[in-house]
This record gives sequence, C-alpha cells and structure tokens, in this order.
Amino acid sequence: MTNIMSDRARRLRREKTEAERKLWRELRTLNRQGFRFRQQAPVGPYIADFADHTAKLVIELDGGQHGMPSNAARDALRTKWLSGNGYRVLRYWNGDVLNNTSGVMAAVMVELGLLSASEGAA
Repeated sequence: MTNIMSDRARRLRREKTEAERKLWRELRTLNRQGFRFRQQAPVGPYIADFADHTAKLVIELDGGQHGMPSNAARDALRTKWLSGNGYRVLRYWNGDVLNNTSGVMAAVMVELGLLSASEGAA
C-alpha cells in the first residue's frame, strides 16, 4: 500500500458519513465475535468502506452520487475486480443503513454464515 492510499484511508476514517458511523458500530459487535472488519480498508487498488480480509467480505455504502451512470460504471468495475480477487461484495445505499440497520445487519450475518437466509428474511 502506498503512503498516498494510507493517508487517504486515514482521512476517510476521520470523515465518516453518518451511515458509515452507524454501520461501523454494528460491525464492531461482529468483531467481538471473532470477525475482523476494518473501516476504510485498502483492498488492492481500492479502499473499501468496510472489509474483513479473512472472511473475504467487502461492504460498500453508497450515497446518491453512486446512482449517476459514470459512478455506477466505476462501481461495477470495482465490484468486478474485488469479486475476481475472491471477495464477496455487499452494496447498500446510505438510506438503507440509516433506516433499516437491522435488515442490513441480517443480510451481512447471512453472508457470514451466522444466520440462514430464512432467518435473515424474518
């Protein structure tokens, strides 16, 4: 990882959005159960909003700008690279995290094998 990426990751950790702060509080509870989520974690040429390198899971939070065609195309390339390198990618809108935190966390727990799909949908 370059110093530039390192500096950028540190800055992003300091300047978290409200949705990132809320999801980070929830992911930290999973860390206490043995997972290793990191916030603004470098993964190859990218900085993932949240990543557990051992579980090979990346969680990305998107604001409205990600709905624009140019950003959506960039996100698709990012997801393709991450998937091609063995990572599963979960992507949520900020509003989903802010308004349905329990639903987002249930989906994360299903992806980690902590809940069955039927339990996560309940």
